[in-house]
Amino acid sequence: MSALLQQAAATDEQKKSTVALKTFFKITEGWNLKAEQQKILLGDPPRSTFYKWKKGEGPAISRDTLERISYILGIYKALRILFPTEEQANAWPGKPNRDFDGESALAVMLKGSMINLADVRRYLDYMRG
Repeated sequence: MSALLQQAAATDEQKKSTVALKTFFKITEGWNLKAEQQKILLGDPPRSTFYKWKKGEGPAISRDTLERISYILGIYKALRILFPTEEQANAWPGKPNRDFDGESALAVMLKGSMINLADVRRYLDYMRG
């Protein structure tokens, strides 16, 4: 691959990362998550990387991190469809839910595994019908 193509690919990855992270932080701030909780949802990157990402800097995100953010975006979208106001949609992740054995969806997601994010996403997709 030529140097020019490599540079273009790297720039593309960085742009994708910047947009994905900006959106992730906006959503999770609406959910009132602390930095440590956000870090867990992103797959527990090193602290220095996490804080660079928060500032809009740092390395491009990995495929794993992009997939995690994709689940968060899907969860957010489902909540905005299910609830009439953003306030209700943002409150839902932190509320106890009998379908999660009394835990909140946030508690399930914060167990840290990608499957936990997928479980919450599937649940909401089912609730949407």
